[in-house]
Amino acid sequence: MRIAFVTPEYPHPDFEKSGGIGTSIYGLTKALKELGHTVSVLVYAQKKDAYFEGQGIHFYTVKNVKIKGLSLILTQKKVERLINTLYNQGKLELVEAPDWTGFTAFVKPKCPVVIRENGSDTYFCHLEQRSVKFKNKYLERRALKQANGIISVSKFTGELTNTVLGLKRDFEVIPNAVDATQFMPVLKKASEPVILYFGTLIRKKGLLELPDIFNKVVEANPKAKLVLAGHDSADIQTGTDSTWALMQPLFTLKALAQVSYLGVVKYEKIQELIAEAAVCVFPSFAEAFPLSWLEAMAMEKAIVASNVGWAKEMINDAKEGFLVHPKAHDSYAYRILELLNNQQKRDDFGKAARKRVIKDFSHIEIARKSVEFYKQFIK
Repeated sequence: MRIAFVTPEYPHPDFEKSGGIGTSIYGLTKALKELGHTVSVLVYAQKKDAYFEGQGIHFYTVKNVKIKGLSLILTQKKVERLINTLYNQGKLELVEAPDWTGFTAFVKPKCPVVIRENGSDTYFCHLEQRSVKFKNKYLERRALKQANGIISVSKFTGELTNTVLGLKRDFEVIPNAVDATQFMPVLKKASEPVILYFGTLIRKKGLLELPDIFNKVVEANPKAKLVLAGHDSADIQTGTDSTWALMQPLFTLKALAQVSYLGVVKYEKIQELIAEAAVCVFPSFAEAFPLSWLEAMAMEKAIVASNVGWAKEMINDAKEGFLVHPKAHDSYAYRILELLNNQQKRDDFGKAARKRVIKDFSHIEIARKSVEFYKQFIK
């Protein structure tokens, strides 16, 4: 099968920075290539129009058209023409795009379009209880309404997306995946009580709850350390340009002395940090099916995560990790301490988590399910 992905981001040195959407597409393209399919990636919002091939994948970069008031629609039409050219040349049969900001709302190619719901702007604004831009909501609704098929990475995400956008679209639940041969457990046990968070530092991921949680942990275990790794984000609610700056005054002086913020680290370095951690924490309010959780699970790490919506589709509470609401600071700290003090429980949770990843979230199996879904739309 010949599949193309339209995306604003992809983890590659030649492109601008990439986030969760790009990482999830990267894993899927890798698996599809391993299964023998032809994969193209059309990345818009880049510095120039270009084509190159890397690791058996065809890359097309698209420079956005810049005319005030018309940039978006003209860029959409530019991508549409590229898709149709590749379709006419027999280089693709189907296009997949993310739901974020509804880029395909006015893209009407000759081939089928499948949208994968990793969380639209409307979806995240609802979870964060803040207003959404009218334009984004309109485009996301239109894109989903006219798509040939819809994949949602979780049942929770699919149902909530329908609700907030006033849709009744059928969707196939196909979760995000991780390459468990790349994220392998390390036999060396964590020698120190290190608690790791990796991901964007942003309010919606519960980073402003984490200081109070860690304050309570340090009071009970003064040797505990908190390591933070990821991009520091601006805070929309306060207008502050640094979430890390907002976090620091929330720590006690005693706790802050035990915190290390590493900033953005290379993708390969993340595996080292996970291996060195005793516990990984993800106190998020807004996700769809986070890859960071899967990566920690694949490396047999004990996790204390949020108990909101999607989480119960990833982790069975008290079996593959603990699920606690991010605002329940006492309970969250208690669960972290319970794991720091119990090596056997950490091992049991970690082994169960990796087993779950291999069974339900293997990148090859998820790619196969995606292909089976695509087939129904190809004549």
